[in-house]
Amino acid sequence: MNRLTNASSPYLRQHADNPVSWHEWGSAPFEEARRRDVPIFLSVGYSACHWCHVMAHESFEDEATAAVLNERFVPVKVDREERPDVDSVYMDAVQAMTGRGGWPMSAFLTPEGVPFFAGTYWPSEERHGMPSFTKVLDAVSQAWNDQRDQVEASATKVAEHLQQMQDVEATGDSPDAAASDRAAGVAVRAWDERTGGFGSAPKFPQAMTIDFLLAHHVRTRDDGSLRAAAHSLEQMSRGGIYDHVGGGFARYAVDETWLVPHFEKMLYDNALLLRAYTHAAQVTGDRRFARIATEVGEYLLRDMRHDRGGFYSATDADSEGVEGKFFVWSDDEFREVVAGAGEDPDEWAAFYGVSPAGNFEGASILHEIGARDEDDEDFSQRIERVRTALWKRREERVHPGLDDKVLTSWNGLALGALAEAGAALEEPRFVEAASACAEFLSEELVRDGALRHVWKEGHGSGDPVFAEDVAFLAQGLLTLHEATSEVRWLEWARSLAADADAHFADPATPGSYFSTPEGGQELLTRPRDLWDNATPSPSSVMADVHLRLAALTGEPSHGDRAEATLSLFAGRASQVPTGYGELLRALERLLQGPEEVAIVGDRNEPEVGAMVDAFFASWRPGSVLAVGDEPDDAARSIPLLSGRTRVDGRPAAYVCRNFACDRPVTDPEDLRSLLGV
Repeated sequence: MNRLTNASSPYLRQHADNPVSWHEWGSAPFEEARRRDVPIFLSVGYSACHWCHVMAHESFEDEATAAVLNERFVPVKVDREERPDVDSVYMDAVQAMTGRGGWPMSAFLTPEGVPFFAGTYWPSEERHGMPSFTKVLDAVSQAWNDQRDQVEASATKVAEHLQQMQDVEATGDSPDAAASDRAAGVAVRAWDERTGGFGSAPKFPQAMTIDFLLAHHVRTRDDGSLRAAAHSLEQMSRGGIYDHVGGGFARYAVDETWLVPHFEKMLYDNALLLRAYTHAAQVTGDRRFARIATEVGEYLLRDMRHDRGGFYSATDADSEGVEGKFFVWSDDEFREVVAGAGEDPDEWAAFYGVSPAGNFEGASILHEIGARDEDDEDFSQRIERVRTALWKRREERVHPGLDDKVLTSWNGLALGALAEAGAALEEPRFVEAASACAEFLSEELVRDGALRHVWKEGHGSGDPVFAEDVAFLAQGLLTLHEATSEVRWLEWARSLAADADAHFADPATPGSYFSTPEGGQELLTRPRDLWDNATPSPSSVMADVHLRLAALTGEPSHGDRAEATLSLFAGRASQVPTGYGELLRALERLLQGPEEVAIVGDRNEPEVGAMVDAFFASWRPGSVLAVGDEPDDAARSIPLLSGRTRVDGRPAAYVCRNFACDRPVTDPEDLRSLLGV
């Protein structure tokens, strides 16, 4: 009997019709495994994972394979996005046992949950040196029945190793400018000067590393940091990894030149890239970066938003069972659409790299061949006509599958990025969308006073909550507070920070946070994210949150907590910066702050609006902003505004750096001068 029909996860429901007798994660499958004396087969994936779909089609939909699984194992299916804790524990095991990881993740466990054999994708038939999945099942089953002592000894060693992997000790390195400078040097040396990005294929966007390099440039004026960051952002935005028709970025590129993407789009990637392109626009003034940020924001609002304000998780790489089919173009169709828009097909085929032969399985992935003049208004109008026509035609196609669950953590990233982009790029709709998202989370993801991790329409909000939810949402709310001046978002962020320290912080290792709450569901180990991977580590984000709260509230305990985290990881970050981009960005906040900007006045006053615009016109990674009038809620609630008044009845801005304040100014241009805009 398959038990996934009523699962909240869209990914699990994709497997509801499999002949495999799947269980959801919980106590029941382990009880059955003990009763039957058989191993658990754990399969972890997510809805936008292409190779997860391939393995499902080849093996999990096959009656003969399912019969072996059902007879000799207890099969358990997990959505890694709903249960990042389970994924974290067993991905560590896969990497320890095989030297690599990825999804689909496949692990064989004892009835006590200890892994003893693991891998990722296995084909239905032996090829490319990989054994077939059925051969793996036969070998594991035989070992379980005939070599139990060896299996259990192996499992014990794996369990001990996994526990050791969770231990973390400070390296003794100080979180100072030298650590950040070393990290920037390593990152710049890893930069691909020809095609952008870091390392070789497959290439991931590395938005957090780029953001760190931008922040490092702001402090040091180092040209290498800026060139590596700006060049990478430009090359990605010109490549096929970027959707030139609908906006938004795919998960990664399979080649070094960013041409061929893995076509799934993830909310977290686009949130982090929206933030990076916004900062690049602020730092450089380059209109390309502002345009890309705007297009990514438009994509999120148009394609990824629930009508009540929350943001969906992902879209698939496949449509109609074919990878990339929704996104690529035949030469004939492209030319027909462009001609119908009143434009020259030859010109635009050359611009987007479209040809009869194509560049992907006989079709063409759109990418920019030549440089674009962002200041050419006539060209901008023409390309919008072409993009609009292509988008309308593409909308007639079968869309990729949508993973429509709403995750608190990823929504925290999205609302923060939208709030900042809206304020910096003067796109009020983005700020409004961020506010609506925060409202949605407060209404639907808080139950009985406790935050939840996931919401799915028709299924409500589910447990458990994770450190990433608390940290990412707190960070997003602080940005939203700066963009709107609404005190409730600041107060919620302060409450979440307190929850993080009360329920997730490791008292034995100050500065580190577990992924799961104290007293939560017991797993083989209590996992923690020790580095910034596809999404930031909660520890890294909490360092940023506490530094911002220290500046806004004046409470030194926040600064102490942030510095404990930075001290714990500074040595590792300076050696492997691409694994600690978010932490290094927090380090730059420490090094460049605190810069506190307090504006006394009503947000609706033109002078106040102009001062707020001055704050967001540039990016200063060590800055915080508080806006309020005397004696409104903000002025009463935010110590940064305490004692600050208008000057001669006019709105006034106070700028303080390193605990020393300049004289207040009442002219927005004077504030721009103080801020170096």
